[in-house]
Amino acid sequence: MKVTLKILLVAAVALLVYMCYRSIQAPREYDAEKEIRDTAIKARLMDIRKAQIEYKNIHKVHAANFDELAKFLKTEKLPFLVKEGVLSDEQLEKGMTEKKAVALIEKAKKTGNWKEVESAGLKGFTRDTVWITAVDTLLGKNYDVEAMRFVPAVPGEKIQFDMDTATLKSGSGYEIKVFQCQVKFADYLRDMDPQLTYNLIEKAEKQSKFPGLRVGSLEEINNNAGNWE
Repeated sequence: MKVTLKILLVAAVALLVYMCYRSIQAPREYDAEKEIRDTAIKARLMDIRKAQIEYKNIHKVHAANFDELAKFLKTEKLPFLVKEGVLSDEQLEKGMTEKKAVALIEKAKKTGNWKEVESAGLKGFTRDTVWITAVDTLLGKNYDVEAMRFVPAVPGEKIQFDMDTATLKSGSGYEIKVFQCQVKFADYLRDMDPQLTYNLIEKAEKQSKFPGLRVGSLEEINNNAGNWE
């Protein structure tokens, strides 16, 4: 009987130690995994913001959905400045500027007389504009445009960002086009500790904040800021 009691006591102590360990370790593991997901999601949201800003620069409105945004990135051509050579300190001190240098080179191309360019030490200095697809200009070659709509770093079935657009009025009465793209804690932390996720959501809601990660806003003009910035 005494042996059995000792075994039960040892087991109870071991269980208590383990529970104490997990109560400390579990939140640390949760925070570490959340940080990995947050970092990836923020990067993706900033890519979406960059694309939406350029879309609006050209079309005067934001893309209404990811299909429109993807088509823009894959088919629209944007100017890209190819630079070769830099002006030396001596050239800059003599009053040479990139604008003047380009003007001299353009003049030489038209006249065929390169003496002025050579005397100014601009041999090898070029500034050419080429037109390449929006995705290459904004996000780099080999960027996966089709994956942009999905929340990264979350295992299991893919989650798509929630994106929408609106028109707001500024304090001076001007109409401002805005967009919003977001994902909720409940969605991208769905496979993690439910109690810790609930605590995050409850804290955000008590502070009247969006319970997740978001760029832009449909309720205020915030210059497309992320809610973590």
